[in-house]
Amino acid sequence: MSAKTWNVLFLCTGNSARSILAESLMNHWGEGRLHAYSAGSHPTGSVNPLAVQLLSQLGLPSTGLRSKSWDEFAASGAPALDFVITVCDNAAGEVCPLWPGQPITAHWGVADPAAVQGSEAERMLAFREALRVLENRIKAFAALRPEALDRMSLQRRLDEIGRSGL
Repeated sequence: MSAKTWNVLFLCTGNSARSILAESLMNHWGEGRLHAYSAGSHPTGSVNPLAVQLLSQLGLPSTGLRSKSWDEFAASGAPALDFVITVCDNAAGEVCPLWPGQPITAHWGVADPAAVQGSEAERMLAFREALRVLENRIKAFAALRPEALDRMSLQRRLDEIGRSGL
């Protein structure tokens, strides 16, 4: 009997940087138990090149990443979601679609590296910091065993991870 794969959707406004990094990190650290997707409330239509560059430099998955609307995940035939996590404050404050199956939701605010102005080195440093924060949180999430926790315990743990200074 194979173990359940848990589906996680990371949301941001533009779906070009933070949620993209989170999708790649979760697909790496989730080791097949956790499968991630990302989307945006107002997708930019393209993935930030610095996000792809950083993922590639670190050997993290970047193939197939694309900026897309969260509407794809509320539509008929979309993957059943177990968790929906916002990674930017704007998306957390928006009225989200109704997700089929009532997934557990959490907010893990991360500073927007795409908003940083300056040299390419300064901008890449912001991307590295966003990746560091997300990676620490995702590792903590991946260490959980959703199948061994009840819904309230999972909700509490995801909220704690989001509030942590990781």
